[in-house]
Amino acid sequence: MHSLPLLIISTSMSVTLCVLIFLFLCTLACFLFKYGRSYIKALALDAPVSVLQILGMALRNVDVRSVVENRITAKRVGIDIEPSSLETHYLAGGNVNNVIRALVAARKSNIDLSYERACTIDLAGRDVLEAIRTCINPKEIDCPAPEKECPSLEAITKDGIQLKLKARISVRTNIDKLVGGATEETIIARVGEAVITAVGSSDTYKRVLERPDLISKEVLDKGLDRDTGFKILAVTIVTITVGENVGAKLQAEQAEADKRIAQANAEKEQSIAFAREQEMKTLVQENKIKILAAEAEVTKAVAQAFREGNMGIMDFYHMKNIQADTEMKLFASQSESQKTT
Repeated sequence: MHSLPLLIISTSMSVTLCVLIFLFLCTLACFLFKYGRSYIKALALDAPVSVLQILGMALRNVDVRSVVENRITAKRVGIDIEPSSLETHYLAGGNVNNVIRALVAARKSNIDLSYERACTIDLAGRDVLEAIRTCINPKEIDCPAPEKECPSLEAITKDGIQLKLKARISVRTNIDKLVGGATEETIIARVGEAVITAVGSSDTYKRVLERPDLISKEVLDKGLDRDTGFKILAVTIVTITVGENVGAKLQAEQAEADKRIAQANAEKEQSIAFAREQEMKTLVQENKIKILAAEAEVTKAVAQAFREGNMGIMDFYHMKNIQADTEMKLFASQSESQKTT
């Protein structure tokens, strides 16, 4: 009777142990099915990743296959990177595949690039692989950029001729200044400004057409790649098109403006003269009215003199002769003045 409870307890423990063993075997089978190939491959290629590390990455939702494959790739070129470092960069939102490919390309091209710097460049939002490729093969940048609204750079020489230019910039990545340095847009803007300035300082457009290399040299000597992530190797003027004669156009517009101002002043003077003429005509009419009124008074005075006997008929004719003589002399003087003018 006493052995029955012990038998029951022993049976229960055996069942629990069997369940635990079964769960362990299932877990092991799932692990081998999902990660066994990666584990064996890493072990065979001398880039081992422990089971605990794989389990930890799986629990943290890390792409185990990507981490293992990139560790193997780095190891094959002589770069030993710990799985934890790759996992950390993955969790930080970095592109592990891009970083490892960049390190491999840098190692084969004898470019000094550490894993930490590559991760920093990648997390800064730059394409580290493209940066290494640009270090190996310089990149060509069009100025202005093709996607911009303005298809060419427009500059005016000192003789007033407009030139439309397109430049091409050869750059190489400066790894040391890639993080925190200015981007391609800054390079394009600086070179465009320098080209316009160089053309604007030229005495004649013929000099630019004959020697575009002088413009390139002047732009290159300004050190426009400072504080940028690139080093400018060359600036080439690709095309030059002669535009309008801006100087002549501005002179013509200025002459037209001067003509309009002179015409407005002349019309103003003419209006003033016309107003003065009308004023003088009015004054003449007023004076004629006064003369007629004075003559009427004279006639009244003569009539009064006749009535009172103060003036005789001979005195009247004598006065008329004097008036006629005066009028004749006045007419003669006016005729002489008109002949002289």
